[in-house]
Amino acid sequence: MPIIFFALLLFVLLAFAGVILLSLALRYRAGTARRQGRGWVATMNVWMTSFSAAFFLCFTFLISFWLGPTLRFALIGMAVGAVLGLLGLILTRWESQPEGFFYTPSRWLALLIMLAIAARLVYGWWHATHSGAPGDQHWFLSASGTQLSVAVAAGLIGYYLVYAIGVRIRIARNEKRRRN
Repeated sequence: MPIIFFALLLFVLLAFAGVILLSLALRYRAGTARRQGRGWVATMNVWMTSFSAAFFLCFTFLISFWLGPTLRFALIGMAVGAVLGLLGLILTRWESQPEGFFYTPSRWLALLIMLAIAARLVYGWWHATHSGAPGDQHWFLSASGTQLSVAVAAGLIGYYLVYAIGVRIRIARNEKRRRN
């Protein structure tokens, strides 16, 4: 009986690891795909990402009453994400063709975003399995896993918000240029 239980537990852990690796690979693939720039899609993306950012900041403000400087971590994460979003717009390949307007996001930035998500997962696992005295640790290591999760999530939201706004502006410019 213990061998069957151990084998089942090992299978579940390996399946979980496989699903995580597969989801990271699919995120990278989707993040580097060539896309057609459609105005209504870009507009919806800006609105939905803006709503997500506002809701996230409100929620972070509320939980900061119980978890300390969580809002500060969220704002820092959003600022870093916004800078990465601007960098992403610079590194994106834009193509105006007779069939339409296309763009391809940077592979390196998609890899960086995927690695940030993976690093947060690894840090969460490490933080859960290693507990120590917080007084003698660096501030980054003594920060709660929740605060760092909020910072990474805010960075992703900030990146996607700035990138969505930039894509929408670029599509509008291209549509205006085609009309003239």
